[in-house]
Amino acid sequence: MGSATEYNRRDIFKRAAAVTVLAAGGSTLLAACAAGGGSSSDNKGSAPTNSGSATNPFGVKSGDPLDVVIFKGGYGDDYAKAFEDMYKKTYTGANISHLGTTDISPKLQPRFNAGNPPDVIDDSGAQQMKIDVLEKAGQLTDLTVLLDAPYLDDPSKKIRDVLLPGTIEQGTIDGKMYSLNYVYTVYGLWYSNKLFKDKGWAPPKTWDEFITLCGTIKAAGIAPFAHQGKYPYYANYVILDLIAKQGGADLVKKIDALDPTAFDDPAVLAGVTAFFKIMQGDFLLPGTNGMTHTESQTAWCQGKAAFIPSGSWLENEMIKVTPADFDMAFLPIPSLSGDKMDPASVRAGAGEPFIVPSKAKNQAGGLEFLRMMLTKEGSGKFAAAANSLSVLKDGIGADVVLKPGTKSSSVAVTAAGSNTFNFSYPDLQTAFDTELQNATNELVNSRITPADWVARAKAATSKKV
Repeated sequence: MGSATEYNRRDIFKRAAAVTVLAAGGSTLLAACAAGGGSSSDNKGSAPTNSGSATNPFGVKSGDPLDVVIFKGGYGDDYAKAFEDMYKKTYTGANISHLGTTDISPKLQPRFNAGNPPDVIDDSGAQQMKIDVLEKAGQLTDLTVLLDAPYLDDPSKKIRDVLLPGTIEQGTIDGKMYSLNYVYTVYGLWYSNKLFKDKGWAPPKTWDEFITLCGTIKAAGIAPFAHQGKYPYYANYVILDLIAKQGGADLVKKIDALDPTAFDDPAVLAGVTAFFKIMQGDFLLPGTNGMTHTESQTAWCQGKAAFIPSGSWLENEMIKVTPADFDMAFLPIPSLSGDKMDPASVRAGAGEPFIVPSKAKNQAGGLEFLRMMLTKEGSGKFAAAANSLSVLKDGIGADVVLKPGTKSSSVAVTAAGSNTFNFSYPDLQTAFDTELQNATNELVNSRITPADWVARAKAATSKKV
């Protein structure tokens, strides 16, 4: 699988973080979306309100049709059809139009230009309509009204009270939320629980335990660690998570801000040095430094390596090649001595942005569709169909049968509670991110030292987008 395909897949999960970047003036898409110019306020449709009843806060009319467009990427669109069935049970007179496509911008830009956008859109993938551009053109509904609406499962709570950490911020531009980033992605290490049980290996809690276990795994004739070598950002999940847990939330912010002094913090060298022990111990799967994500992950599924780093899309991505008894399991990055973050802390964040256009004919229906997605029923249907978590807190009921990896990552999110973190630099500082990936590629090939990596990272902070 080529790099273009890989970055398209990566977009599915990570694109949403870029919504806080303001579009440059004069963008052709901005001009097109503005449909003739004028200020943002001129282009916005009527502002939605919570003036309806407690059970129907947006005032949805049962007979109004609903127009739904879903990015049919890594998650497919079966889950959205399940949401549509939920909607029709309440609004029985609604005729629902459904389009699943990867061509979001080519299909929808003409409709936005004509003032006839769909009512709700999963705006993701390589052909995503840029959310910041749409917002500046006045084309998006302010979702504050959704955040303040009653939570369907417990109307004593508001929607804003039941979202996982970072969800609101991820979809916020200039203080207002314009996209509901629905999928909660968790990042860390993955292993086969069956393999570990068969061998009598215990998942490590500390990095020292991890390195010791790597020696045991190698002695058993299995490579301890594989990674997606052609895409070094996967290895950076490990390196930067070690750094984050060691240095704390303030260091994460300094790194995202491209503050060069961040790399003077001893936590940075400590994290990189800990990771480099994998190379020093000769624990890499042979050839993994040159593999694509598909190649390395397939080798891992075949039992050729014990650990691999990834986000929680891994299970669904590898579902066709994973042995039935593999029993995929998630492991937060093991802790270093003196970590400032809790050992249960995980990198996690919201992605897959859903929007309601301001000029939607059934704006109220679009908002209600999002509210229904944020129920235990909706979240459970998504988890079962897409093998991933939603941003609803405790969104998986006991009746939902999850695949092992999804269940394992759900347990980790619950254990972490508020102890989650995320980096924005991969999306908002792409030149810097590229330099970090290049440095990591040299590190995994043992062509530079951890100190060299730190020096390169510090120098890369001068590379602004």
